[in-house]
Amino acid sequence: MKTRVMNLIYVMQKRPVAIFAGIMSVVIVSILLIDHSSHRGFVASVAGLKSPVGAVGAMSILLVPPSGTGRLVEEIRRSQDQLLTGRNVESAIERLGWLYVARGRESLDPGFFKIAEQCASALEARHPRAPEALLLKGHVLHNMHHFKEAEVIARELVKKREMPADYGLLGDTLMEQGKLDGAVAAYQRMADLKPDLHASIRAAHLRWLKGDLDGAIELASDAAAAASPRDPDTASWVWTRLGAYLFQNGQLKLALQQCADALAVRKDYPPALLLQGRILLADGKTSEALVDLTRAAQLAPLPEYQWALAEALTISGQSSAASDVETELKRHGASSDPRTYSVFLSTKGETPDFALRLATAELESRGDVFTRDAVAWALATAGKIEAANKELDKVIGVGTQDARLFFHAALIRSQSGQFEEAAKWCEKAFALRTLLLPSEKQLLQALATQLGSASSAALSGPQSEHAVDFARVGEATF
Repeated sequence: MKTRVMNLIYVMQKRPVAIFAGIMSVVIVSILLIDHSSHRGFVASVAGLKSPVGAVGAMSILLVPPSGTGRLVEEIRRSQDQLLTGRNVESAIERLGWLYVARGRESLDPGFFKIAEQCASALEARHPRAPEALLLKGHVLHNMHHFKEAEVIARELVKKREMPADYGLLGDTLMEQGKLDGAVAAYQRMADLKPDLHASIRAAHLRWLKGDLDGAIELASDAAAAASPRDPDTASWVWTRLGAYLFQNGQLKLALQQCADALAVRKDYPPALLLQGRILLADGKTSEALVDLTRAAQLAPLPEYQWALAEALTISGQSSAASDVETELKRHGASSDPRTYSVFLSTKGETPDFALRLATAELESRGDVFTRDAVAWALATAGKIEAANKELDKVIGVGTQDARLFFHAALIRSQSGQFEEAAKWCEKAFALRTLLLPSEKQLLQALATQLGSASSAALSGPQSEHAVDFARVGEATF
């Protein structure tokens, strides 16, 4: 692993990786003033409280008893008990913060990140600009999609101490903003300092973004081999990511095994359930897929999860249930994941101006290839074809090999009369069509037919009862 990761930059130049679109949003939580009392004063005040929230202000939110069961909940309780005893208060607060970050990632509930942010604030109130507080706050901001603010913190950390984790945070924030050259440099330094699985999986993301699927699988496999069930949070994340790469490579059996491994160490891990459901759906096992997708959407009621579930319900003939899921998606999609919701609306041909506003607003905080694709797709849906093509140029220039990107490129080029290039992107989308949702496959099939593509007969499988005539949709939405 060390040799490959150490040579990350060289490899990136020779054979051109992505963070899944992280799908989180900020939930408003009551934030009270930070209590600046001494350790003993704080502990004594909290110990005397009848209610977790009271005289000590926002610090007391750290002691709210966590609901639920499981390893993380038990560890949170132990850290809270340590806080109340007054032993190693600062280390207890720091650990509590990281536990809430882990719980936020596990549950996809952004409210936990707000509690983690309070932990960081409590640490910084005692030691202003302390690296431990900054690193925790940086990861909170990153998970809440405040990438520019997180980048500022990461750069301060790099300047102060140059630890591997600091460079990892810097690379993560730069990648989400589409600053791939900077991300490569940050990850290379991270790998030079500590060539472990964390550096390796990040290098895999970059490989995938640059269009090198084989390289991404190679490095992700190294990271997966180094992952341990003793660290279920990291292991499930790494195994699920490798599963996604294998899915794109057509290795469905191996991809499902990665999902099974992830779920074995973290039962009901939403990303693994979603991936497993998508693989089963692509493999024609709709009934099995519905089990996973239903559970995933229950645990993570976000647009990406709900969209996949609605599609599976539709092709299984459960139109009413699919409509209910889409109604729920539309109720909260704009706030919970505006980028995916924008893509959903554009694909459906609904409220094009609103979809464009959502995508454009996202571009203010993240400039990665998927946000730019959402903008291009929304522009096309809104009838702004010239602007859509200009934005699409930025998307395809990155080199990311992704079915949805190719599908959008084919449609946008065709709408501007560039039929030869549209056919090229259509062929590329067909090669990865198992990664598309059923409705996207239908639109791709219709486009291929329009373009007279030789691949048009290659797409087969169950069709939705709501199949849409592409020419009519084109007239209505482009």
